[in-house]
Amino acid sequence: MAELVRLSHHGDVAVITIDNPPVNALSPGVPEGIESAMQQAVADPQVRAVVIIGAGSTFIAGADIREFGKIVSGERPKLTLLPFLLAIEDSPKPVIMAIHGQALGGGLEVAMAGHYRVLAPKAQVGQPEVKLGIIPGAAGTQRLPRLAGVPKALEMCTDGNPIKAQEAVALGIADKIIDGDLLEGAVSFAREVAGKPAPKTRERNEKLQAVSPALFQAARAQARQKSRGLHAPLAAIDAIEASTKLDFAAGCEEEARLFNECLFSTEAQALIHLFFGERAVAKIPGLPKDVKPLDIRRAAIIGAGTMGGGIAMNYANAGIPVIVKEVKQEALDRGVGIIRNNYAKTVAKGRLTQEAMDQRMALIAPQLTYDGFDHADIITEAAFENMALKKQIFAELDKIAKPGAILATNTSTLDIDEIAAVTSRPAMVVGTHFFSPANVMKLLEVVRGKASSPEVIATAMALGKKLGKIAVLAGNCHGFIGNRMLEPYFREAQFLVEEGASVEQVNQAMYDFGMAMGPLAVDDLAGLDIGWLIRKARAAHIKPGLRVPLVADKLCEQGRFGQKTGRAWSKYDQNRTQSPDPETAALIESTAHAAGIERRQISNEEIVDRCVYGLINEGARILEDGIAQRAVDIDITYIYGYGFPAWRGGPMFYADTVGLPKVLARIEEFEKKHGSDLWAPAPLLKQLAADGKKFKDFDKSKEAGP
Repeated sequence: MAELVRLSHHGDVAVITIDNPPVNALSPGVPEGIESAMQQAVADPQVRAVVIIGAGSTFIAGADIREFGKIVSGERPKLTLLPFLLAIEDSPKPVIMAIHGQALGGGLEVAMAGHYRVLAPKAQVGQPEVKLGIIPGAAGTQRLPRLAGVPKALEMCTDGNPIKAQEAVALGIADKIIDGDLLEGAVSFAREVAGKPAPKTRERNEKLQAVSPALFQAARAQARQKSRGLHAPLAAIDAIEASTKLDFAAGCEEEARLFNECLFSTEAQALIHLFFGERAVAKIPGLPKDVKPLDIRRAAIIGAGTMGGGIAMNYANAGIPVIVKEVKQEALDRGVGIIRNNYAKTVAKGRLTQEAMDQRMALIAPQLTYDGFDHADIITEAAFENMALKKQIFAELDKIAKPGAILATNTSTLDIDEIAAVTSRPAMVVGTHFFSPANVMKLLEVVRGKASSPEVIATAMALGKKLGKIAVLAGNCHGFIGNRMLEPYFREAQFLVEEGASVEQVNQAMYDFGMAMGPLAVDDLAGLDIGWLIRKARAAHIKPGLRVPLVADKLCEQGRFGQKTGRAWSKYDQNRTQSPDPETAALIESTAHAAGIERRQISNEEIVDRCVYGLINEGARILEDGIAQRAVDIDITYIYGYGFPAWRGGPMFYADTVGLPKVLARIEEFEKKHGSDLWAPAPLLKQLAADGKKFKDFDKSKEAGP
């Protein structure tokens, strides 16, 4: 305890320093250490005021999230910080919270229990608990509206985003910004207020008066729209509303009830799973500990289309100069124009200054030649999804790239090893699969070829982080993790419309499940021509007699590729607003009739189960094959690359929550009805279900399997 919290004296001011690196989380021992130090300071007649400050880079970045899992599992009893915080607030000597870095979640709750708060100029405060599926649980929803006002408290507790020091002072959350040394300034401030009546946050009720019920109604409507499927934002609103209707003690009791309800929910378990999952996927099993990433100071890209332009923006945003090469001036001008327009929209929204836009555009060098490619540390190919074209490009790059340069392909499905084989440096070849739009989507699928060196893998993963991405390592196979799983998902969506469901029903059922878009709407957005090219290239690999979707190819043959042409599964107007397409419905029905497919009424439950369990079954095979090392790798891929609802935790976590025996039984039903070629249960699924285990128990990187 003495190591986590230290008590020192600056004359008549006691200083309590929290030292629990790296972020001063409220781990066991920290609250107890603060409480013990407070008792000593209060008992010392020489002490007139107390300053609480964090060591290192931050104040208190929040609770120790690992403790939540222990409470849910029963490993430790439910605990509350409230008595500890009330003791701080009831101190007869003023307590000043000196905040630098971040005071988030439980950190802000601790800060609000003090009598005063002073901030470093770059400090941030916030209540981000909703991002973990919970709400503040130590009077955060009761104190924040008393300081910031109800409207701002609703915003902060439902979107979870922090605010800067200047706004915190303007709102009344904090009292002063300290320029210069924070501790010196806090001690000086403490002496100013020593001996004066110390204001208790819980007694400041003036900002709770005359709050209209309409405010909460509007907040709930907005939360349902912005946080579709999430319960925690609504619970936070309920708790804040309680602060306006109940006294402080009763409001805290209601907050505690709502907090526990959230903590034990599947939503919280899923979001906490993803919180730790984002950190887990950065750890590469088997990578030597002494491997260091290569330095990426210059980059080059082949292709200025949708993907190439988006990738170029990632490099420019990270401050890395990048060359963008195209074959024709028209294509190059169009690509640069799109980049410029994307930045201009961000400037117009106030999220980027014109100066910053100009700086980023200056880092992008558009050209028609390979000039300067010999200085690039990484060259990314972002050409069409065509193996012959990609091999041609890599053969050319091999001749001009400097020794030690990484050659990366943005392919979404093709064999990395086949591409690498045309070079004299297969160890320097890697897949860096960005997701469209590449300047927005957070996922980067790093694909390891059989020859990819440890340094190249480490560099690609580190580069993903530098570019603001969440990088997931995948093995080499057709489609890797994400698109390999997507095949059965899209397959079943198309089978379902052939069997009698409407396009709109399939899309709506999956949207209601929580997907960002329905599968056929995604197909229209991406362009059916992309899948058409892939299917034609892989036609020879399809088992004779295997049932395949029939309608998509017919739509492509008619030049109906989706949003880009205004028609495919649905119709789209000039604003890309979607509406049903009667001609597509007629085409589906006639195609099914000609193929002898019996059409019937299909339930939304069947739509969801066939699409989602198709994902899960293929995910199990991907784990078996070692394409993904851990189930969480698949979950992170689908959350950040494919719009799977975060509050369900990803497809593999979702399967664990449903129960693998139940998932297996449903897949076996589909196998009986639709055949083993399409629905044979993955052996890993059968094994885990039989052993009473979950996907989270399986880790291919460990010598002993599940």
